[in-house]
Amino acid sequence: MPALSRRQALTTAAALATAAAGLAAPATAATAAGHHDPHVPAPFDEVYRGRRIQGRPATGAHAHHGTGYTVLVDGVELHLMRNADGTWISVVSHYAPVPTPRAAARAAVDELRGAALLPFPAN
Repeated sequence: MPALSRRQALTTAAALATAAAGLAAPATAATAAGHHDPHVPAPFDEVYRGRRIQGRPATGAHAHHGTGYTVLVDGVELHLMRNADGTWISVVSHYAPVPTPRAAARAAVDELRGAALLPFPAN
């Protein structure tokens, strides 16, 4: 078997990288075409324990929190944060990480025990 020259190895590596980039492009195009991104939780709108909770991907002014997701409890934004391990916490249930924004909204409703959620002050 002939030895692989450095030039041949670099050419092969470049060709493989180009092919891999070409395979990743359709996935990006599919997301841009309106298909669900697996890293962004699905929207929800429900009544939980008599409180309306809603969640959806963040847009506009709501996108500044960095989570990419907005949750409302009775129309008031619940400040959410995403942990490095993918769990979610809110300003109401800060020490109890949950797997989804919906679970964070439900945990906040449980913690509020009927009290109104006050708007989180802007910086």
